[in-house]
Amino acid sequence: MDVAKLNEVAKKLVAPGKGILAADESVATATKKLEKAGVPSTEESRRDYRQMLLTTPGLGEYISGVILFDETIRQKTAGGRSFVDVLTAAGILPGIKVDQGTKEMEGSPEEKVTKGLEGLPERLAEYAKMGAKFAKWRAVITIGEFAGRRIPTDANIRKNAKDLAAYAKMAQEAGLVPIVEPEVLMDGANTMAVCAEVSTRVLTALFKELKNAGVAIEGIVLKTNMAVPGKLSGEKATPAQVAEATLAVFNAVLPKELLGQAFLSGGQNDVEATANLDAMNSKPQPWKLTFSYGRALQDAPLKAWVGKPENIPAAQSALLKRAKMNSLATLGKYQRE
Repeated sequence: MDVAKLNEVAKKLVAPGKGILAADESVATATKKLEKAGVPSTEESRRDYRQMLLTTPGLGEYISGVILFDETIRQKTAGGRSFVDVLTAAGILPGIKVDQGTKEMEGSPEEKVTKGLEGLPERLAEYAKMGAKFAKWRAVITIGEFAGRRIPTDANIRKNAKDLAAYAKMAQEAGLVPIVEPEVLMDGANTMAVCAEVSTRVLTALFKELKNAGVAIEGIVLKTNMAVPGKLSGEKATPAQVAEATLAVFNAVLPKELLGQAFLSGGQNDVEATANLDAMNSKPQPWKLTFSYGRALQDAPLKAWVGKPENIPAAQSALLKRAKMNSLATLGKYQRE
């Protein structure tokens, strides 16, 4: 394991003024997204959509890396260039989602664990050979109450933390920087305080397991949620309140050798996600706090594109605007739209 090289790539991913575009939707998720916009989902239409995003002129000014899906990393533009080559030429690091989705946890079907550890070293080696520089694995933590018991359970948190650590170790041994993503979902009726409490439990368990597995913390990037109220709670929180609650969790848990955290948007709209990120960066922190957004970067360009070639310039302009707004937010310089 070349920790110095991993550290170098991790630094590039969280470089000042830059963040990560998550374009790693599975075929099923991409299909839902495209069909919602009125675009039939085929391998070609998915390729055209990703091509529109990844060939945006100037994207490398604000985007340090792009997370791809297995289908996408193997695809080429209409002109015959691989997407990996397109990104590399733009100064953007290609990455790859390596988990295989979630399944019910044995003994607690309301909770999820992530699939994909079987055969992972071989897949990581293939992706590295294809030009990937980093990988991503997502674990899903649900807050709620079922059959009179509250979740997440300690067992679910521990299982997901162990699997994230096992993945991270394998990725580093393959020469890929692991993005480690434990997502506490914001879909429930819980308060922001409960989200913060659960996030603290999740991150405490995660870094314990990463240490136990021998993962080089200086060679990873964390991707987790902000402490926000559940969507069904009726509670509203300002960017300043979200920042205060989230940073309290981070200061209690995150190790100083961690280079950076790239927030997921987690269902926030694009302006909310940017404003909350900006509030995080209103004061210097021990870690780089940036973004790894999917929906919050892609919604505007998808609405502008809707599958029509003549709309590509407008769609790319919409993506570049969102990327720039989030770039400013990583520096604490975003002005609310």
